[in-house]
Order: sequence, then C-alpha cells, then structure tokens
Amino acid sequence: MSDTAASADPSHAAPDVEGLTRDIADVPAVEVITTLAVHLMSSAAVQLGLAEDGEQHKDLDEARKLIIALAGLVTAAAPEVGSYHAAPLRDGLKTLQLAFREASAVPDAPGQGPGEKLTGPVIG
Repeated sequence: MSDTAASADPSHAAPDVEGLTRDIADVPAVEVITTLAVHLMSSAAVQLGLAEDGEQHKDLDEARKLIIALAGLVTAAAPEVGSYHAAPLRDGLKTLQLAFREASAVPDAPGQGPGEKLTGPVIG
C-alpha cells in the first residue's frame, strides 16, 4: 500500500493527541515538581554510571550539573510541597550526592560537592 493510500485510510489515522493528554492547567504543581525531580534523579543516576551498562554512560561533569539542578529544585520547592513530598526527594538527592562522592577519583571536600552549597554538607 502506498503512503498516499495509507494516509487516506481512516484506520491508519493519527491518534487524537488532544484526547490523550491532560490539560497542563489540570496538573497540580506538586505533580509537576516531583515529576521533574524524578527525571533529574534518573538522569543523574545514569550519568553516575548507576544504570545497567553504566560505565559506558558515566560522565561526572554532567552528573554534577544535574545534581546541582536537583538540589536547587528540592531546596526551593520543599516548603511549598510539604514534607510528605519533600522527604523522599531529599533522600534521593542525598543518595546521588553520596554516589557522586564515591564515583569521584578525587572526592570534593565536605560541603563542596554538587548541590552541597544549597543542602549543606552530606555525610554518609
């Protein structure tokens, strides 16, 4: 079947994107914030080499940037989202900060690691 015939066939029509997505106005702020934080955490974990086949994706410079961004988000949003949502985000951030220190050939001094200017020194 040619592309023209396929595009004319209603059974091959593109899905109704508007029907599949939620209006952004209906998404609570806490959901947007936590979703963004999870994306930053996941990306940082991959850059730290913590994913399957991690060593080939390891890039500590990129991980540092992501952890700093995550620390800024978590620090700024914590008072607004409440402790129920902020506590697991802080735990994830701390875990990544400790993993960064462990992955570094020359670890940063306490208080100088990624995001520690925002969170304070992280001690394992």
